[in-house]
Amino acid sequence: MTGTSPRVAVVTGATGGIGRAVVERLAADGMSVVVHYANNAGRADEVVQAVTAAGGSAIPAPADIAEPEQVQALFDEAEQRLGGVDVVVNTAGVMLLAPLAELDLADFDRMQRTNVRGTFVVSREAARRVRPGGAIINFSSTVVKLALPTYTAYAATKGAVDAMTLILAKELRGRDITVNAVAPGPTATPLFLDGKDQPTIDHLASMAPLERLGRPEDVAEAVAFLAGPARWVNGQIVYVNGGVS
Repeated sequence: MTGTSPRVAVVTGATGGIGRAVVERLAADGMSVVVHYANNAGRADEVVQAVTAAGGSAIPAPADIAEPEQVQALFDEAEQRLGGVDVVVNTAGVMLLAPLAELDLADFDRMQRTNVRGTFVVSREAARRVRPGGAIINFSSTVVKLALPTYTAYAATKGAVDAMTLILAKELRGRDITVNAVAPGPTATPLFLDGKDQPTIDHLASMAPLERLGRPEDVAEAVAFLAGPARWVNGQIVYVNGGVS
């Protein structure tokens, strides 16, 4: 943070269910937010307009997060227009489900490209540019420990995110930058609900002792904690799942 200027957050996948909730929460906390999108400029503009209407500050910025040059341009945009980068949140992700024996390798590669390579490329740029006092927040998933059938390939990508998170936290020793991941459980987003019938959704909702699905706002609350006051939480995978185990 420089002087009295707002802290600046870059949120990838900012037009998704959780991504948008994260943007709106960080903006409500007083941060200026870069609303990243891959293809849908219209949805990004909607998010920016919602933030602005609520009195916050946000700008849209496109990038393929798996391409280093485009990610560099994304960070350049944040620095040139907003003054720097303090918080980076990697919410962008792809989830394609099938039993391991039946999963198309094209789907496997697609998830690896976004969830692993994309998180790596964004985290690498973040490690180079985030200012002291900042935070890098990756997205894991509770399915890494639940080991649910059909989630093999997706959980494998999130296991990779866990490893990157824990090691990067140590590599940034002395920089006053925290690195953590949030691991949501079943959360009512289009990404999660797509392709599931009602009995499946009801079963997943019943897994938590709180007996409901998570909401994007629940996850955004944890992100805001890690992005702001949680300066002594570092190198952790924070399970945000209502007690699912």
